[in-house]
Parts: sequence; C-alpha cells; structure tokens
Amino acid sequence: MICKAPDSLKRHTFWQYRKENPSCHVGEPPPDGLPGFNSGVMLLNLEAMRFSTLYNQLLEPEHVARLAEKYHFRGHLGDQDFFTMIGMEHKELFYPLSCGWNRQLCTWWRDHGYGDVFQLYYHCDGPVHIYHGNCNTLVPDD
Repeated sequence: MICKAPDSLKRHTFWQYRKENPSCHVGEPPPDGLPGFNSGVMLLNLEAMRFSTLYNQLLEPEHVARLAEKYHFRGHLGDQDFFTMIGMEHKELFYPLSCGWNRQLCTWWRDHGYGDVFQLYYHCDGPVHIYHGNCNTLVPDD
C-alpha cells in the first residue's frame, strides 16, 4: 500500500522503548530490524489507503496517541514519524523500497553517538536511482 525507503537511522527515536524491550527489533537495522521510514520518496496507493479499514483506524487520534505512548514516541517529522510509528506494528501496510531509491548521504549520526552501528544503517548495495542530499550534503554529479 505504501512504498517507502528505509531511514538511515531512526534508532534514537525509540531509545526508551528499546531500553524497556531489549530483545525487540524496533529501531534495529535492516534486513531483520524495523529501522523506520524516510519520506523523501514515497509511492502511495491512495485507493488502497482510502479503502483500508486498518489504515483508516490508525489515522484516528486515539490510535495515534496509543502508539505514541506505547513506543514513547516524540516525533517532529510529521508524515515520516507517523509512517515509522505505524510501521512498527503493521509491516503489512508497507512495501519497503531498496535504499537506492532514496540514497541518503547524511553521515551526521556517525559522529553523534552511533559510530559503532552507523554503517549497518548507511550501507547501501545496488544502483542508486535517487540521491537524498539531507544534512546539507552535496549530491554527486553522476
């Protein structure tokens, strides 16, 4: 229903939930983890979204509040945070795109507390179709 590229590092957003649930996959790197999503590139099946009972229930404020409380989620990135949060419990609503469809170039997290795991999120094999120049990084002249 929603095709999105994985985020390079949403691990920090779920720090408290991960502390309370150390064996969970929330915030863990791909391929087995649930790293969250980046909304730099999305393909939306709007018809499927309109007619999905589950998706429309998740839009209700009480459902959003329940998930935010469960995951101790305090986002600030709008749609990206919403999709990341619902994706923790409803993977079936998403079709993850390969990292080459939203190749993020930002390395800020590498130098800000996540150097030991950064490459697990940042690594991207295969062709690059779209560069994402986040964190004011320069986009290559391919």
